[in-house]
Amino acid sequence: MLSDYVALSVEFPWLFPALTAVFGAMVGSFLNVVIYRVPAGKSIVRPGSHCGCGAPIAWYDNIPVLSWFILRGKARCCGRAYAFRYPLVELLVAGLFLLCWLTFPPAKAVAGWIFMSGLVCATFIDLDHLIIPDVFTIGGGVVGVVLSLALPALHGFSGDFFLADAIRAGVSSLQGLLVGSGLVLWIALLAEAALKKEAMGFGDVKFVGAIGAFCGWQGAVFSIFGGAIVGTFWFILAILWKKVFGTRTAVAPRAETPDGEPAEIGLGVHVPFGPMLAIAGAIYFLYAQQAFDRYLAQFSVLL
Repeated sequence: MLSDYVALSVEFPWLFPALTAVFGAMVGSFLNVVIYRVPAGKSIVRPGSHCGCGAPIAWYDNIPVLSWFILRGKARCCGRAYAFRYPLVELLVAGLFLLCWLTFPPAKAVAGWIFMSGLVCATFIDLDHLIIPDVFTIGGGVVGVVLSLALPALHGFSGDFFLADAIRAGVSSLQGLLVGSGLVLWIALLAEAALKKEAMGFGDVKFVGAIGAFCGWQGAVFSIFGGAIVGTFWFILAILWKKVFGTRTAVAPRAETPDGEPAEIGLGVHVPFGPMLAIAGAIYFLYAQQAFDRYLAQFSVLL
């Protein structure tokens, strides 16, 4: 099997990346269902894909990315318009899967697919509903710990003794889960005490723990501060867009008052922090791990 994989990779270097991208788009199509149905408490299995009018969607109208463009964003059965976000999610997942495949060995790439899928679902559900369901936070933390035990290379352990590496990777995963969620919890409690109101939802607390389970405590720390930077730039761009063009940009995060009423971005309103955490977590997993870990190591020496 391994020799066949190596031979195919040498003979057709584009084959596995192409298959990965196609598979990612297919997974993205399924994640669109998850993003819509999980917050509504509906089954993600039954019924099958169907239009908003109730008519089932034929397989040839449910091809990831392509069907949306072929049908020009409208359902064949009733002409109902479908948002561009559907092919966007499919393209995003395809790209993330491809990046994992090109960056890591196959086993870690597959673990990365699972991690990225959870990040994408949490991102879009939080954008829509200002919540992150427990299946992606608590469930994500459990999956991260289990994968770490089964694949120690997820945390950089790949020696000659699998059991010892598995234990070390499991400990690293648990540290990430506990340190990440604990650090955010303290930030949330201190901010709440200072502002006299809730400053951060507990979904974000659990979500950082899930990121830490995959990335270790260093990844959890990176996601917290990296997410804050991403959010700052995001809010600045949204505010500038509103001032220059007089309208709210479509990519601006949803904002609500503490009473749940729609609001403009500003102080004292609730905004989704999960997408910012997810972006930072993905950046750490794909690109920033080694550089950030070296920085933390040097910083600890100075202390």
